[in-house]
Amino acid sequence: QLQVVQSGGGLVQPGGSLRLSCAVSGRTLDDFAIGWFRQAPGKEREGVSCISSANTPTYYADSVKGRFTISRDNAKNTVYLQLNSLKPEDTAVYYCKAESRADPDTYWGQGTQVTVSS
Repeated sequence: QLQVVQSGGGLVQPGGSLRLSCAVSGRTLDDFAIGWFRQAPGKEREGVSCISSANTPTYYADSVKGRFTISRDNAKNTVYLQLNSLKPEDTAVYYCKAESRADPDTYWGQGTQVTVSS
């Protein structure tokens, strides 16, 4: 069984930066692709970024390209999402999801709030 724990997030002014972390335990990160999603109030959850188990390829939603960067540190069993040049419309609860071809289950983190406001 995989455990997924998120950290980071918080309140930041427009133009600011945050780093979100998604740490897994119970199994090694190497086997898993990790995706980041977000859900704003009254909106559906949307995909933000993802990274394969092999570290490439990566994917970014058009709305975050050039501002967000996903990376993984398999030695630390952690995936990061660096959020730069944040905008008020980035305000949402951010979730990470782990999935593997060798595992029929998907594993979600608990979610972390990102609020961009002056």
